[in-house]
Amino acid sequence: MGDTAIRHIALLGFEKRFVPSQHYVYMFLVKWQDLSEKVVYRRFTEIYEFHKTLKEMFPIEAGDINPESRVIPHLPAPRWFDGQRAAESRQGALSEYLHTLLALPTKISRCPHLLNFFKVRPDDLKLPTDSQAKKPETYLMPKDGRGNAADITGPLILQTYRAIATYEKSSPSEMAVTAGDVVDVVEKSESGWWFCQAKARRGWVPASFLEPLDSPDEAEDPEPNYAGEPYIAIKGYTAVEEDEVSLSEGDAIEVIHKLLDGWWVVRKEDATGYFPSMYLQKAGQAPAQAPRPGRGRGAPPRRSTIRNAQSIHQRARKRLSQDAYRRNSVRFLQQRGRQSPQRKQRRGPGRSWSGWRALIGPRVMARSQRGEDRRALIGWGLGNGAEPCSLVGGVKGGGGESRPSTQWAGTSRADGAGS
Repeated sequence: MGDTAIRHIALLGFEKRFVPSQHYVYMFLVKWQDLSEKVVYRRFTEIYEFHKTLKEMFPIEAGDINPESRVIPHLPAPRWFDGQRAAESRQGALSEYLHTLLALPTKISRCPHLLNFFKVRPDDLKLPTDSQAKKPETYLMPKDGRGNAADITGPLILQTYRAIATYEKSSPSEMAVTAGDVVDVVEKSESGWWFCQAKARRGWVPASFLEPLDSPDEAEDPEPNYAGEPYIAIKGYTAVEEDEVSLSEGDAIEVIHKLLDGWWVVRKEDATGYFPSMYLQKAGQAPAQAPRPGRGRGAPPRRSTIRNAQSIHQRARKRLSQDAYRRNSVRFLQQRGRQSPQRKQRRGPGRSWSGWRALIGPRVMARSQRGEDRRALIGWGLGNGAEPCSLVGGVKGGGGESRPSTQWAGTSRADGAGS
């Protein structure tokens, strides 16, 4: 298909480099129409020169003829001396500039000048060598997209991982690794594909083939959430392993454990099993907002299917079996079912004589018994959001004690209805 258009450009952050002299470059993840994803590096001076040329190519849209006709976004000029604070502070404006630029008419957003500027250059593939005395410092963009200086306090050292087995890439956007290779993780995607770099190579690697150097990777997984998160299957999948679950497109399920390798534990009715997260979309989320897998990349391989895996960690946290997930899930649902009537019962006043005593106090109840102030019960009920109640006669209890029976307006107390 070719790189005919750019779908999205994400600003990942910037690097402080020291060769040949100190300077700053911005890191962009460019997502093309053919679903390929490339990381490119550009200096701000380059971006500004690109911006000036674009304005010259489209003078009407740049507002040179009529300022009211301007649609090309503004971009602040480079400062005489661009330091780290300047590089940090302009990230928000730069992200907004690129977002607005891609939303312009196709004659601008798909013009050769823009497409060529964000294509991969040879320099983008040259990573720092081990011989360099001082390695670049990487500053990642905050998740909320705001590039304020206060949000970034120092260089965020990329996490270093080790390959536990050899992986052969199956698409150009992936990166092959050999068992024992050490890589830096730039981006962790929920799909289970992580964007990594190693010396002069970059690309996507299955998270299941990687482990952190300092601790077992399972230690990074979040705890299960048996309450469940509603998701929709956007692509069907037929189970291959016994502990997986098959779903059809459009099936509604609940995610109870989001694992970093991209295989989440889902619950459908009473059944639980692994399912590739890249085929799921959060319920209520617009299709345009849902993450899209890259071209040529399907569900990443699971750790259990990797042969000759060699970990440097002797003791790793044992993963739960599907029987354990199912038992815990059923137990949670049963507890929630038992708590629901109790929660409903606490919404209104007590239904029994002892309940009234516990809720409104013995003194008020004693006054009600003597008939001195029946409004105490009515006032208490109204103060707690209930409808007016009336005292209907008296009921003889044990010991000849006269007890007022209560009935809420329009409601029988036997059905347990709340406020």
